[in-house]
Amino acid sequence: MSKIALTTWACGTGVLGGEMVFGIKTKMRQKAIVIALAMAMTTMAQGVIDVHSHIITPGFLSSLENEGRLMDEGFPLPKYDADAHLRWMDEAGIETSVLTLAAPQPSSAQTIRTTNEAAAKLKKQHPGRFLFCAALPLPDVDAAIREAKYALDTLGADGIKLATNVNGQYLGAPELDTLFSVLNERKAIIILHPHRPDPVNRQVMEQTPLAMQEYLSETTRAVSNMIIRNVLARYPNVKVVVPHCGAYLPLAVPRMKSLTPVMQANKMVGEIDWEANLRTLYYDLAGAHSPEVIRMMLTITTPDHLLYGSDYPYVAPQVLTLGMARMKKYLTEEPDLAPYREMILWKNAKWLFSHTSEKPLTAMPKGNSMIVRIAEIEVYPQYLKEYLEYANEVDRLSVEREPGVICLYPMQSAEDSTQIRILEIYASEEAYQNHLKTDHFQKYKQGTLHMVKDLKLPSMKPLDPESMKLIFKKQR
Repeated sequence: MSKIALTTWACGTGVLGGEMVFGIKTKMRQKAIVIALAMAMTTMAQGVIDVHSHIITPGFLSSLENEGRLMDEGFPLPKYDADAHLRWMDEAGIETSVLTLAAPQPSSAQTIRTTNEAAAKLKKQHPGRFLFCAALPLPDVDAAIREAKYALDTLGADGIKLATNVNGQYLGAPELDTLFSVLNERKAIIILHPHRPDPVNRQVMEQTPLAMQEYLSETTRAVSNMIIRNVLARYPNVKVVVPHCGAYLPLAVPRMKSLTPVMQANKMVGEIDWEANLRTLYYDLAGAHSPEVIRMMLTITTPDHLLYGSDYPYVAPQVLTLGMARMKKYLTEEPDLAPYREMILWKNAKWLFSHTSEKPLTAMPKGNSMIVRIAEIEVYPQYLKEYLEYANEVDRLSVEREPGVICLYPMQSAEDSTQIRILEIYASEEAYQNHLKTDHFQKYKQGTLHMVKDLKLPSMKPLDPESMKLIFKKQR
């Protein structure tokens, strides 16, 4: 898997927020381009699931105004209207959007409750179009637990939204363990979002707006805190969606791993279960997504953990529509990314949220046709022996324990031992998706990330599908 330099992300303020003034002809021309693009990709775009969008209610704004905190994050909150959101979703071909409360965190627990109820109402009014992850009244942990139970058990929330920090209480803090225990029992999905750091240097914030740099640091800091304390390993049923293309984690994780022995020798950190922590992390592509950024993210995760995100309404709809078209284009044209196109756009999110949704998000392809393909893998020579042990173990356990895994047969090139080919046969798409969630596959995935130099999953079209059935009728 190729490694590249980090491409930074900037939030949709200014031009991206729709503040630039255009001439009438320019506006008309831009609108025409957007409409044409939307029409051109209508057949391709159906079923996209957006895991990163925000609800901003009048009550939320009023509460912040009363507290004098409307500009806490350094830029004004955009207006939100559900009908406008739905119009853009229809234009861009987005079937479902996951709503979360925007920053900053209101001080009032009642404001958080009413916002969660407003999101639940939108979900009920528009079945299949909206899901929501409820906000919690932290830093009061007991109140947060009560709200989490109410939101998940009564309101039908699809997950929980957590800020990187609330009043200086950062994720990973020991006092949050009781909350994570409750969320773990309910197998909750957590949508993570950066908030203003606490304490904050106002001068730095004015020189470089939070969204341009500090938000990335905030996200990286919060996830790193949880990893250092093995929070995600200790509560493995929780799944955490990291925003904005993983922030700095593709750079931070290798550095943390390399420095861990030194830190442990000086008794600064304990044992860290990297595999167990990282397997719970998913990543949305809101922000400056690109083929290069996705390849960078694939150095710390796998394609089944990447999700589409828009950051609506912080980015102007016409910019998001153009961004969607650009993403579809490179996910179609880049040979190494094309096999993951549908996974990123909707399949991964569908499987992540399917257990919480009353209405199926996007129907899986009908029928029970087999999936047959050959995975092409190149391993770094120094890791070859260790990789083969991992591969043989996961292949054996998958065939033994999973009825839907018909064949996982690894082979090694006689000319180049670092070239591995795996014949994969799954009974159905559902069997394949279930396979990705098994403990033995997760162990293989996380354990071999640093060993794999290149991975390709080329799409194959059977010339004679019926002949596959004959293979299994033959006896020895």
